[in-house]
Amino acid sequence: MRIAIVDFGSQWTHRIHRTLKYLGAESEIVPVKTPVKKILAFDALIFSGGAIRIALGDANQTGNAAKYLKEFTNPIMGICAGQQFIGLFFGGKARESKTPEYGKVELFVDFHNEIFEGLPDRFTVWASHNDEVVDTPGFQVLAHSKDCSNHAFKSLSRPIYGCLFHPEVEHSQYGSQIYANFIKIAKK
Repeated sequence: MRIAIVDFGSQWTHRIHRTLKYLGAESEIVPVKTPVKKILAFDALIFSGGAIRIALGDANQTGNAAKYLKEFTNPIMGICAGQQFIGLFFGGKARESKTPEYGKVELFVDFHNEIFEGLPDRFTVWASHNDEVVDTPGFQVLAHSKDCSNHAFKSLSRPIYGCLFHPEVEHSQYGSQIYANFIKIAKK
């Protein structure tokens, strides 16, 4: 099991790597300009969060990520800006949040699919975003907060997931379980 963590510049990219390591998955942090051929050798991808502002047009700073979404057929998960990029790529709209979220946020799980398997209906997560993605055609919204209608989603046609919050941060309850569930998906 090898997972590439495509680095969108998050201050917590190394925490994703460490969490996956503790869960027994081999991972490698790779730059966004890594050739597609190298990416295709992995079993799964995670797009990290980052300081880029998808809603303000910074999607051009995502290197080859659009090519990865076109050519990589194994499971993909986007975190924060990575989730927003995935939503935008597949026809959603990225916009500035009416109420940006920083710090602890109560997450409400609307659909317990495989990424939220075994988790409660609500728990605390760590968020750090000015923007959000909305109107994501072909995706099912899985979770929301009081200020954000799309905190997590899943593609209806491919194994692609996204979380606006940061499961890798220790302040996110059940974060390791979310990554463990993603690893389980990737092993199928």
